[in-house]
Amino acid sequence: MITNIRRSKGFTLIELVVVVTLVAILASSAMQLLQLSVQRTKETELKANLRQIREAIDAYKKAVDDGHIKKTIEQSGYPPNLEILVEGVQDDKTPNHHKMKFLRSIPLDPITASINWGLRSYSSDAEHPTEGDDVYDVYSLSQQVGINGIPYKQW
Repeated sequence: MITNIRRSKGFTLIELVVVVTLVAILASSAMQLLQLSVQRTKETELKANLRQIREAIDAYKKAVDDGHIKKTIEQSGYPPNLEILVEGVQDDKTPNHHKMKFLRSIPLDPITASINWGLRSYSSDAEHPTEGDDVYDVYSLSQQVGINGIPYKQW
């Protein structure tokens, strides 16, 4: 009777191995879900930042078309760089020529953790974007592929 009491107080080696294996499986699946959640958050932020920059570029172009910003015949009307959207330009239609600003700051690319964006000029091909005298569009410089299977540089 004494030997039976001692045996029932502990766990067997097989029980411990099974429990440790189950915990390891649960932990690995939880890590995958956490990584997917982090990637989704970055992708949501990337979409929002791209939208913000593109809206600022469109607002600059509209200001040029409405005569608020001077342009020459050779210019397309798009900003020459992203920095001018932050620094601002002189509004030629107002009496005091106030500065028009389109962005508070250049948003961060959350995928590359940088403020450097790929720039597409108005004269470049959509398939192979290149920089030029103006900024028609922006894209991420990341070589990674999104959850949807599309590379971030094509967003």
